[in-house]
Amino acid sequence: MDRETFFGGNPLGVLIRLVLLSIVVGIVLSALDITPANLIWRLQVLMRRISDMGVDAFAWAGRYFLLGAVVVVPIWLIARVLGLMGGKDRGGPPR
Repeated sequence: MDRETFFGGNPLGVLIRLVLLSIVVGIVLSALDITPANLIWRLQVLMRRISDMGVDAFAWAGRYFLLGAVVVVPIWLIARVLGLMGGKDRGGPPR
């Protein structure tokens, strides 16, 4: 792979465009009173909030899992015990 393919064009031209675009974005962010430290802090808060939502989703799923397991597991256990006591061969693989 050559340099023009990697950079998406002439490397000097790409560098000039990146510098100009960085200056324009810097002016806009400055007008919005956003500093690099403020931007990093806001990204950290965003990541923390996303993480908290993920933990809350697991807690939500865990509550419903336990609620369902209170009903499902005893029924499954009774069905297994009754199936072993019946002793019928159902044509399945040997155990």
